Amino acid sequence: MNEALVALAQKAEARCAGRFAEIDRIALINTEKVLAAFAEERVQVGDFSGTTGYGYDDTGRDKLERIYARVFGTESALVRTTFVNGTHAIACAMFACVRPGQTLLSITGGVYDTLETVVGKRGNVPGSFADYGIGFREVPLRGGAPDLPAILEAVKQPDVAAVFIQRSRGYGIRKTLSPREIGALCAAVKEVRPDIVAMVDNSYGEFVCEDEPVALGADLMAASLIKNPGGGLAPCGGYVAGKAELVERAAARMTLPGIGGECGATLDVNRLLYQGFFLAPHVAAQAVKTEAFCAAVMEELGYTVSPSSHEPRYDIIQTIDFGAPQPLIDFCGGLQSASPVDSFAAPVPGDMPGYEDPVIMAAGAFIQGSSIELSCDAPMRPPFTCYLQGGLTYEAGKLGILRAAERMMEKP
Repeated sequence: MNEALVALAQKAEARCAGRFAEIDRIALINTEKVLAAFAEERVQVGDFSGTTGYGYDDTGRDKLERIYARVFGTESALVRTTFVNGTHAIACAMFACVRPGQTLLSITGGVYDTLETVVGKRGNVPGSFADYGIGFREVPLRGGAPDLPAILEAVKQPDVAAVFIQRSRGYGIRKTLSPREIGALCAAVKEVRPDIVAMVDNSYGEFVCEDEPVALGADLMAASLIKNPGGGLAPCGGYVAGKAELVERAAARMTLPGIGGECGATLDVNRLLYQGFFLAPHVAAQAVKTEAFCAAVMEELGYTVSPSSHEPRYDIIQTIDFGAPQPLIDFCGGLQSASPVDSFAAPVPGDMPGYEDPVIMAAGAFIQGSSIELSCDAPMRPPFTCYLQGGLTYEAGKLGILRAAERMMEKP
């Protein structure tokens, strides 16, 4: 590492030193929760054995789901590798909240790109909301934040049965919501409509704060296992957690009515899911430190970032506005070159299923598509904003960020 990079790293770490102490404090609290749940459920080696075929009587699977429920403060949880991705888990949770003739109201603006086909924003795709007679509406953000007066007016419509809250920013230009902000939104909505269901897309947020949204007033949440809760070890899958009735409805959507969560072979992955969840608070902290360091480095180089290096963090995502295609491509190329897998690859923009714009991605991960491992991606559209996430270890994350900065600094 040359002297310029060493100096840059020192300045960056000085910027976010105070934030690191807070991250470690939260990691300790969440690790204590996980350890307590493991002890209360009497986890033993036999729980790591998987099942085949139908997956009946998988005691290890069932126990892990009770652990998730304990840690997240929910009545029930569904933790399955049969969810093909986080979008699948979130979609099953969405369908659990509404019936034909009812409407799901997004109160955090537009949904994430890959959910647009689910809710019918890209036409009546087979299996979408429109195909089942389910309505979908959005309340636009105001100044990058939920518009509470407009939300409270919108939920008065009798067809609105549930509200949808996206915790993280996705590809939007807005701030991530904290669990407490989400809890306050839920309380305000339920004061107007006590019967309404509040559902949260919790992607990228688990273990970043002391509590999760369902413990603070939401009814249901869902996300991917190859983000925070899988701890970098879960090979695939997703989870749904919340009120028992809603979780069971999501399970029926995942499999079929009458079977729900009773079936689903775990094969040989139970140990990885247990071990990953045990590691998750620490791994999430490593990722958050990586993002804070990245923010500080890019601030030193004069770029606009969100959150800043000193702001509180509510997910594992860091955005950098590059303003033009080339520095974005250079950043992704540098990050890829520091990856443990496919370090020789050169990221280039390309089409991806579920996205309207070409996307560039740096992702040298052990698990394909894992967002808890250091990666970044960006739709190739102005202001050419990169979304960095993950980092299994702060040390590797730091080196990756510095390699990306070096690549950018090499260009005139």
